[in-house]
Formats: sequence, C-alpha cells, structure tokens
Amino acid sequence: MNLPDLNKVAVAMVTPGKGILAADESTGTIKKRFDAINVESTDETRRDYREMLFRSAEAMNYISGVILYDETIWQNAKDGTPLIRLIEQAGSIPGIKVDEGTQPLPFCPGETVTVGLDRLADRLTKYYAHGARFAKWRAVIDIAADIPSATAVHVNAHALARYAALCQAAHIVPIVEPEVLMDGDHDIDRCFEVTRHVLDEVFRELRLQRVALEGMILKPNMVVAGKKSPKQASVDEVAHKTIRLLKECVPAAVPGIAFLSGGQSDEEATAHLDAMNRIGQLPWKLTFSYGRALQAAPQKAWSGKAENVPAGQRAFTHRAHMNGLASLGQWTAQLERKAA
Repeated sequence: MNLPDLNKVAVAMVTPGKGILAADESTGTIKKRFDAINVESTDETRRDYREMLFRSAEAMNYISGVILYDETIWQNAKDGTPLIRLIEQAGSIPGIKVDEGTQPLPFCPGETVTVGLDRLADRLTKYYAHGARFAKWRAVIDIAADIPSATAVHVNAHALARYAALCQAAHIVPIVEPEVLMDGDHDIDRCFEVTRHVLDEVFRELRLQRVALEGMILKPNMVVAGKKSPKQASVDEVAHKTIRLLKECVPAAVPGIAFLSGGQSDEEATAHLDAMNRIGQLPWKLTFSYGRALQAAPQKAWSGKAENVPAGQRAFTHRAHMNGLASLGQWTAQLERKAA
C-alpha cells in the first residue's frame, strides 16, 4: 500500500467547493430513469447522456470525482475519445462501482448482503490500469419492525472492509458506503440508533482488516426520518443529529465524508449538507456524492434530444454549483432561486 498516494487522492476527492458525481447507475436503474423521461435505454443513449454531463465544462468545476459503471468506464464518446479521458481532461478523478448488487441474506427475511468480492482483486488491477483511482461499494441496511438484524449489519460491514482492503492493496481509494435506507416509517431517532450501530460495526471491521483510514472516504446516509414517517425533522435537526452521530462514530483520520442523498429531493439534500457545514469545527471535510440529486434535473431537461444538450448542461451546472456552495456552508435558498 502506498498510503501517501492514497491519501492524496482521498483529500482531492473532498476538495472544498467540490463533490462527487455518482454516475454509476446499473443498466437496469438507468433504464428506469430513462423510462421516466420517455427515452429508450440503449448503449448510444446512455453514452450520449453521460457524455453530455462529462463535457459540461462549468459543472465539472464543482465535481472532484465521477463514479462510473463498468459499461461506462470502457465506453468512448461519439468522437472516439474515451469517456474516462473526458473526466480527466475536466480535472476530475475517475472512479468505478465494483459491487455486483445485493442478494437475499439466508435466514434473515427481508435483508440482503452485497456481493462481488470474488475476483475483485483482478478487476481492480484492470480498472487501475485503465485510469480509475477510487472505487465504490454499497451495503444496504433496511429499517423495519424486526430489522436490521445483527447478522445483516455484521456481514455487510465485513464485506465492506474486505472490499476496502482489496482496493488499498490495488492502490485504489475505497469509498465505503453503508446506506441505512430512508424508505420506512421510522422516526429520526430510530435512524440515529441504527446508523450508529452500522458505523460502529463498519469501523470495527475496517480496523480488523487493517484498512488505513487516511486512504478512504466514507459515504453514509444522513440521519433523517423515514419517508413514510408522519413526523419529519427540520433541516437544523437533521444537521445537528448527523454531526453528533459522526463525531461519535467516525475517527478524525478519515479525510472526508461524502454523503449520499438517499431519496431526498434535490433541494433537501443541498440544504442538509449546507447546514452541517455551517456547524463548523469538524475533523473531516463534508461534501456530496449524489446521483439522482444531481442528475434528475439534467435528465428531464435533456430528454434524449441533441438540441436539448445545452439545457441539460445548464441544469447540471446549477445543481453542481448549489451543492458546491453547500460543501462550503455558503448555500442559501435565495441563491437557489436566483440561479435557477
């Protein structure tokens, strides 16, 4: 492991004013996104859409890194330029999603485990040679009446740590993503309790497997109530409870925390990130690693039409700029409306 190099990449990924674009939707997921805007999902339309994002020069000023799907990392733009080179030319760091999705966890009804560790070392070597400098692995933890079980939390934390160790051995910075879903009817305190259990287990496993915390990025959920909860928390409560949790669970050695949006609206995700950064005096950089919260607006503006590329790029630039401001604690609702 070359820890100085890993740390240099990790620090660059959380550069103040910038964040990470999660453009790693699987073929099935992006088909759902395209269905919503009446665009057929083909190799060409997926390439054209992602090329539009990566060629958005102004927007990419706010993007430190891009998480790619396996299809995308090998694709070329329409003019033959590898898409990964477009990202590098924009001054961003290319990354790759390496997990292979989830499978039902035996004897744990309603729970899953993320798979993809088999042959991961070989895949990481090829991704590094092609230019990827960080990777992502997502573990999914659901909240319901009798879950999560200790079993589900443990096996997913163990897999996350194994993945992270394999990444660092391959000179790749791991994004460690334990996502506690916000789909249920639980309140914010239940989210706090479960997320604390998950993060405690994740960092215990990372230490056991000798992962260097200085050479990784954490990608957690924010502490929010479930979408079906009758009691939703204020922006201020989300910010303060999330920061309290992170201070309890995340060692200061971790260079940065890049939040997932997890189904929040575009503006909610931005407002929560901004409020956390306004608290100040934090041991790690806080930024974004958003997928839908960065892409929903440009997808709608583009709608699969070449003549709409400038409109799609303007929408992407707006969302990237707003989240860049939030990573500095400088976003306001007034700026949001003015820029829009």
